[in-house]
Amino acid sequence: MTTGKKTISIIIVIAILIVAALAYYRYFFVFGEGVKAGELNYVVKKGYLFKTYEGKLIQSGIKSRQTGTLQNNEFEFSIANEEIAQKMMANSGKFYELHYKEYKSTLPWRGFSVYVVDEIVSSKDMPQ
Repeated sequence: MTTGKKTISIIIVIAILIVAALAYYRYFFVFGEGVKAGELNYVVKKGYLFKTYEGKLIQSGIKSRQTGTLQNNEFEFSIANEEIAQKMMANSGKFYELHYKEYKSTLPWRGFSVYVVDEIVSSKDMPQ
């Protein structure tokens, strides 16, 4: 192998490694994780090619994005596991504490949200 071909091969390998590292960081690296709590508004299965479970929690309290306006806190998320989604679908309106992972970008088979719920920490009926 000549020196020119060897250099080009090394450059190609380095470029592939850089692209792979950037793709991992953008789509698979867990940027953050935590627990959110609130009343489950809905869980739906939707998508064009990849059907994923999507949900929304209504959190207690009111926040204002603009001065003089009021708005509920909402947490929109995707659900990683069909079993978790089915449990939540059967109990809409309950108070949930959900563990989630936050990614930098979405993948079509993972859902529409960068927040992906992977565990139900607790659930209970809403107080009357």
